[in-house]
Amino acid sequence: LASDAAQELPSAGQGLGSAPALVFAAPGPPAEALSLRDLPAEGPPGSGQISVRFLLAPINPSDINTVEGKYPLSPPLPGVPGHEGVGRVTAVGPQVEGLSVGDLVVPLEPCVGTWRTAGTFAASAFHRVREDIPLEAAATLTINPPTALAMLERFVSLSPGDVVVQNGATSAVGRCLIQLASARGLRTVNLIRPRDNWEEVAGELKALGADVVTTEARARQDVKAAGLPCAQLGLNCVGGNSAIMVARQLCNGGTLVTYGGMSMQPVPVPTSLLIFKDITFKGFWLTGGLAREQGAAGKAAVLDRLADMVAAGKLTPGPTRRFPLAQWQSALEYYATDRRHAKVILQP
Repeated sequence: LASDAAQELPSAGQGLGSAPALVFAAPGPPAEALSLRDLPAEGPPGSGQISVRFLLAPINPSDINTVEGKYPLSPPLPGVPGHEGVGRVTAVGPQVEGLSVGDLVVPLEPCVGTWRTAGTFAASAFHRVREDIPLEAAATLTINPPTALAMLERFVSLSPGDVVVQNGATSAVGRCLIQLASARGLRTVNLIRPRDNWEEVAGELKALGADVVTTEARARQDVKAAGLPCAQLGLNCVGGNSAIMVARQLCNGGTLVTYGGMSMQPVPVPTSLLIFKDITFKGFWLTGGLAREQGAAGKAAVLDRLADMVAAGKLTPGPTRRFPLAQWQSALEYYATDRRHAKVILQP
């Protein structure tokens, strides 16, 4: 129901003191561009607005790229970065439907600016999520899980028993992909880099439902040993030669979808894959065409679907490590660690 009068939760501290936030005035290296500032406390929310107290906010590659000025989207500067997170509604302005004080909410839109303790926003920019899922799962619900789900459902018609191959399988999207594919009866081939703790990492992925965990060098051999057919769909978040190693695992007429470029290398498409194997190469960005097609209601429905899977134990967030907002520099240092095992989450 629409609220005609403002609701407030005084104990949440809205309207009192200041609200610490990470702010950048111009693009640059995050360690240099960001600073922790006390933003003036905002008054009660106006018509169509809510106030939110943020609980957790992850650091994603898109956040880093935004601060660096390398992402297609950015908040007005000076601004607060953070595309994803979870918070609690502390006040509701007039003419707000579907949200109440105390609701657990996540952003429906990018560039909300979640790297802060609190703020006032358009109510339409947030969606209520169920209370019985872990906070880490709610905080990381709006980017990686929908990306994995969309790539499984948008490009190729897959049936139980079909194979999907991906690189970057230890990434957040990779872990989501394994679980979502397993829930549909799909089989996955997962390429990761060699490492000293191979058995530990491979065991983690197999516990999520991975069928084959291998390296680029051993992929063909290990897939053959597992008795798996060629893959219908390949997913690439690395780029460079790694993308082509994924493409070589595809059946004739298969599709390779690129959704990231962690190596910062282009995808060098061999002519033979285009001519003799008829491989289709496509790209995917969650905030692009899919967002326009879905609209707010469609995106909200996807988030509800994913939250239900989390509650049912069918989708589990990967390891996380929390840092208080005041320790943001340590958080960035850990984020930059090579082969980092846990997702970095700021705790405002």
